[in-house]
Amino acid sequence: MIIKNIEAKIRLAVFISAGSLLTAVVIVCINCFYAYKMVSNAQKSIYILDNSVPILARQTDMQLNRPAEYRAHVDLFHSIFFSLTPDDHYMEYQMKKAMYLIDESGMQQYNDLKEKGFFNSILSSSSVLTLETDSVTIDLPKHYFRFYGKLKIDRRSSTVVRSLITEGYLKDIPRSDNNPHGVLITGWKTLENKDLEDVEKNTF
Repeated sequence: MIIKNIEAKIRLAVFISAGSLLTAVVIVCINCFYAYKMVSNAQKSIYILDNSVPILARQTDMQLNRPAEYRAHVDLFHSIFFSLTPDDHYMEYQMKKAMYLIDESGMQQYNDLKEKGFFNSILSSSSVLTLETDSVTIDLPKHYFRFYGKLKIDRRSSTVVRSLITEGYLKDIPRSDNNPHGVLITGWKTLENKDLEDVEKNTF
């Protein structure tokens, strides 16, 4: 009987010890988790000194704003590439700026348009091209975009409005002065570029 009591007390002591150890491990894990969260939140907060007085400034998480940056980048590229005036130096300058925002697919489309006489036709007809963005849709998991816009071509004799739809993918790269959003457009293709209206001007 005494031996059974001793065995029961030993089992109870082992149970209590194991329970205490498990509880301690759980408490330590919880503390580590909250400490990690506190450090992460602290890293998102920066202080600016104003006459030796620290002022809290909240740092924005880059990923929260990334979809807006993607849309702005796509809009910027298309605006630079398609908004042109009949000035060969200006068009060359615009193309140079645009190529910082896209991979070799942009240069390929530029060369294709050049071979078809697109830029020469702008010069010869004194056309002014203005691009109006309708919308930019982003598939964030796939880093895919589709651009919808209208291209207005204002010539001496007429005004043409074209529907422009393009697609491509987005690749994150380091930011620079020439690429402030830190995004590179890849695999760029034109899906639609058709006339919506062609209005002749009164030349009298």
